Amino acid sequence: MQCLNSNLQTHSLSHRTNDIPLFFATKENSAGCIKKLLDCASTNIFERGALGETALHVAVLNDNMDAAIALMDGAPELINEPMTSDLFLGMTPLHIAVVNQNINLVRSLIGKGADVVTPRVTGLYFRKRRGGLLYYGKMTVCGNTVLHILVLQPNKTLACLALDLLLAHDVELDQTVPLDMVAFQHLVNQRRVVQWNLGPLTSNLYDLTEIDSLVADDDLSVLELIVGSQRREARRILEVTPVRQLVSLKWNLYGKHYFRLLLLLYLLYIGTFTLCCVYRPLKDAPENYTVSDMDKTIRVQKTLKESYMTYGDNLRLAGIMISVLGALVILLLEIPDMLRVGAKQYFGQTALGGPFHVILIAYAFLVVLLCVFRVSGVQGEAVVMAVCLVLGWSNVMFFARGFQMLGPYVIMIQKICKGNLTKFMWLSFISTPTSLLSNKPPCWFSPLGHILLSFLVTIFTVCLCISVNYLVNNK
Repeated sequence: MQCLNSNLQTHSLSHRTNDIPLFFATKENSAGCIKKLLDCASTNIFERGALGETALHVAVLNDNMDAAIALMDGAPELINEPMTSDLFLGMTPLHIAVVNQNINLVRSLIGKGADVVTPRVTGLYFRKRRGGLLYYGKMTVCGNTVLHILVLQPNKTLACLALDLLLAHDVELDQTVPLDMVAFQHLVNQRRVVQWNLGPLTSNLYDLTEIDSLVADDDLSVLELIVGSQRREARRILEVTPVRQLVSLKWNLYGKHYFRLLLLLYLLYIGTFTLCCVYRPLKDAPENYTVSDMDKTIRVQKTLKESYMTYGDNLRLAGIMISVLGALVILLLEIPDMLRVGAKQYFGQTALGGPFHVILIAYAFLVVLLCVFRVSGVQGEAVVMAVCLVLGWSNVMFFARGFQMLGPYVIMIQKICKGNLTKFMWLSFISTPTSLLSNKPPCWFSPLGHILLSFLVTIFTVCLCISVNYLVNNK
């Protein structure tokens, strides 16, 4: 920790300590001068140095016990004051005392009311980054131990051997390290208890603390961290005993019944919306409705006043109300979750639903828009209605993931849509203008335009073939 002391002293104490009387007295560990300065009305106890440190920071940094006690007695407001510079943002005197391992100062600060839970060091000096001099941790009570450093090492085999050596010397050490940060499978095996053996059969008892979301004392359990993690390696923990058995038990007891109930409700809901679309209010088109010979329209949409006059219309109105209320409920449930988790993580992770959230939100928004069109009498609601039906029934694939037979196919379709299908869609969008413009007179579109469009399509096709062949060869 000498690098921390030298850095602070180089930046702060050598520049401004001698210019500030309270800082100079603190550095000299003169308790008498500090008391006199605190009694002086012109002394500003909150005056800070070049790095945003107070006089109490200077006292703790220099291990000046007398000066620190004098400042804590005369100016208790400084005890929980953090540093304000970008390098050491958030560092309190207790952080410095803990890093320097000054037990007496730590006890004195805690006895005077130092907060050991809330303050967090977020400055650049304490972040885990390349070129950083140290990585201690943000909180005073959760600095990095030897086990945390072992996890950051690339050689996992050597780290596990070192962990075995540490556990052999201290049997209680494994109870103090969070399961969320250490080698998960290795620690789980170390903490299991053999219940009985019968030939080749063995019954083991596992500690589910910090693994099961129901018994975890922390904010997030291992299961919740796995679901929210953006790394693929985190999913492999689901194959480790006892996580695999725990997830299977939760699914069989609660998950599949809740999932099937949601599927039943959604099928009833989307079925109601489909019937409302099929039996939408239409009437025969007037004789003079069509202007062009190409227009073969035989039925048109009724006005709002004509749409709800019979018993069947009232039944359809009830279905429309269910559809609109369901769309509003979907928006009220999806949008807060998206804002809480973040749009990138909410729509990008397959474990959280992935693109199905986009489909569901788009469907709900279009249903509300369709209701506005119906009330305002806007023509052309059939287009919006068709898109709603496509999106609504496409979302049934989300529930297909809960069945062992259909789940892998849904994931495969999702990966295809996200991968190569997107490139073919771009190819179609680029090819469409060429097909449309090929039927135009030559004077409407110059030969140079045809050449440029053909060149773009050719380049895109070549790049597409190269990328697809590269993927196939690598597989």
